[in-house]
Amino acid sequence: MIHITDREKCCGCEACIQRCPQQCITLHEDGEGFLYPETDEGRCIDCGLCEKVCPVIFQGTGRRPLNVYAAKNPDEEIRWESSSGGVFTLLAEKILSEGGVVFGARFDARWEVVHDYTENVEGLSAFRGSKYVQSRIGDSFRQTECFLKTGRKVLFSGTPCQIAGLKLFLKKEYDNLLTVDFICHGVPSPGVWRKYLKEIAARRAAGKNTVLYASLNKSGDVLRDISFISFRDKTLSWKKYSFVVCFSATDGAEKNSVLLSEDLHTNLFLKGFLADLYLRPSCYACPVKKLKSGSDLTIGDFWGVEYVLPRIDDGQGVSIIMSHNLKGQNICSSLNCDLWEIAYEQVIKGNSAVTNSCIKPLQRKIFFDRYESVALNDLIVQLTQLGCKQRLRRFIKNILLKSGLLVKIKRYANRNSHFDR
Repeated sequence: MIHITDREKCCGCEACIQRCPQQCITLHEDGEGFLYPETDEGRCIDCGLCEKVCPVIFQGTGRRPLNVYAAKNPDEEIRWESSSGGVFTLLAEKILSEGGVVFGARFDARWEVVHDYTENVEGLSAFRGSKYVQSRIGDSFRQTECFLKTGRKVLFSGTPCQIAGLKLFLKKEYDNLLTVDFICHGVPSPGVWRKYLKEIAARRAAGKNTVLYASLNKSGDVLRDISFISFRDKTLSWKKYSFVVCFSATDGAEKNSVLLSEDLHTNLFLKGFLADLYLRPSCYACPVKKLKSGSDLTIGDFWGVEYVLPRIDDGQGVSIIMSHNLKGQNICSSLNCDLWEIAYEQVIKGNSAVTNSCIKPLQRKIFFDRYESVALNDLIVQLTQLGCKQRLRRFIKNILLKSGLLVKIKRYANRNSHFDR
């Protein structure tokens, strides 16, 4: 029987809920805005199936990838819409072209993040781009199993812990399944995200838009006019991405206006996320680091590409693809794009999240003790203020960056590293 006593021991993959034959496990939101399974003990038959599919209880083995590549989607429009190099779309198009199904994360009507599937290329746009909120898996594992048993090819993409949960749920390997996880920093609280959206929409409503303000007063629904959200807008650049929210008003008001556009150093939700303030407790002791999820492929941003392969860095994003088995390697070889093989250690330099869990900040407890009663705007500002040493370090780094010296220094360091090819 699943009984959560230590919140660090549940990653929220929902595999237990979908495997339960009695359907006696349901999700409940805690005070931090995360969902946890709860078992109706009166209906439970103690079959133990829920525990057998738990990726925290049954952890995989750490591994190294077979091959690692840098890659870019040749379609510049798709790459622009993607968080980095647009490799997910290339993989998904390959599966769809063979009559398959693709699962990924998208926004729902309330701008919460859910898992869903598409059977056509047009549906891929909703899955593109990072979404820094934990997604609801729903019935996706069951749906995947049904497609696989009918012989359909399936690409399932998700966080490493979601992939680990899916693999345990399925209980066996399927030749027609391609699992793709991504380099994961950690998943923020859906409850914090919900409150953040409402606060920025309400501030806009009260100060600048009478139509949205009217909807707030009448129904309390301040989110209905939001038309677009991007966590990783590349207008400034891929490396200095922005958080953007647009809205479409009615009754003759302006259409598709930008509600908010702030870079990663300015936007408060991103600052709190990057400071690890409101990640799921299990993210601080992640059970699937060191590529333990069992995925066929791992994708992510090639941070540091300008020091390793400067000739392919155009400022609009380069992806990493790590293949872990022959299935993953074969699909990499079939992609319609250029691949540049690189060393695994060059990935780790810019993506420590591959192997290391983030460290729980002391401010996290303060944040959740106060977040329900204090405006997020004020609370995040207070808890993410930089100290004197940090401000000095950032100041020096910016000077070196603008002068071009930082790139030269890191290129020199890479050339002299025994890890480099």
